Amino acid sequence: MQIRKVDTIEHVNSDTCIASEYPFQDKDLNIADIQINGRYPETGFCMNEKVKEIVYVIEGSGIICIDDKIYEVTEGDAFLYLPGQKVFYEGEMRVLTACTPAWTPEQHKVIE
Repeated sequence: MQIRKVDTIEHVNSDTCIASEYPFQDKDLNIADIQINGRYPETGFCMNEKVKEIVYVIEGSGIICIDDKIYEVTEGDAFLYLPGQKVFYEGEMRVLTACTPAWTPEQHKVIE
């Protein structure tokens, strides 16, 4: 199955985070191309309640904080975070995320 960029579903999570989800309609796995311009979320953390997520930095740089541990990231870096871990992103970067099971907006929480 092929999904073209023009057929992605856009999720505007905030002014600093826009995701293009590739709608494969597979309950076990999905991917998104996400642009981060600043800090997401703007305060606090976000968390996925049910998914493991691999994040690959396509371009740019910044920091990713997972459970209060800060990682400096640049193009080509990858990391994994697990369900229930608190995360925030800050910088100017484009990332590709792969989630299993497939991510849904209902699983995503912002924690102040």
